[in-house]
Amino acid sequence: MARNRRATLADIAQAAEVGRSTLHRYFPDRDELVSAAVEDSLAHMAQALEEAAIDQGPALDAMRRLATALVGAGDRLVFVFGDPHIFEQLPDEEDDPTDRQVLALIERGQAEGAFDPEADPVWIRGVLWALVYTGAEMAARGTMPRHVAAANTVRTLERGICAAGGGGTAQ
Repeated sequence: MARNRRATLADIAQAAEVGRSTLHRYFPDRDELVSAAVEDSLAHMAQALEEAAIDQGPALDAMRRLATALVGAGDRLVFVFGDPHIFEQLPDEEDDPTDRQVLALIERGQAEGAFDPEADPVWIRGVLWALVYTGAEMAARGTMPRHVAAANTVRTLERGICAAGGGGTAQ
């Protein structure tokens, strides 16, 4: 569904290598399937955030781990954030624990002197999500391998948010 938003339930069943009746047994209609896919995708992204351990070590290292993990979420991330109808149903950033954790990381990085203290933390968070989405989308399309997309995401992010002399590649 991330690769083809117009995929029919028959297309999805075929891609999943199950019969249509099996798919319909678990998901009677497309809305229920989409809802389950969104729930699974958000859980996968939350797991990526947890595994990135962004509360540990220097903020710049944590941001690198986070961006790499989120690009690694690939199709799931593209599925959730690439469809305006799905995106509109997500919790507001203020109500989303993932977004709050990311914002706390950014603020910690600014306090450590690693991230530009003049940049609004909410702006940095938006830039992070935009770059991660671009990296995941390019990897999903096959434009570049996922590890290259992740490296490009991290490099571009660092050059945009790091304070001069803050330990990143930006000068």
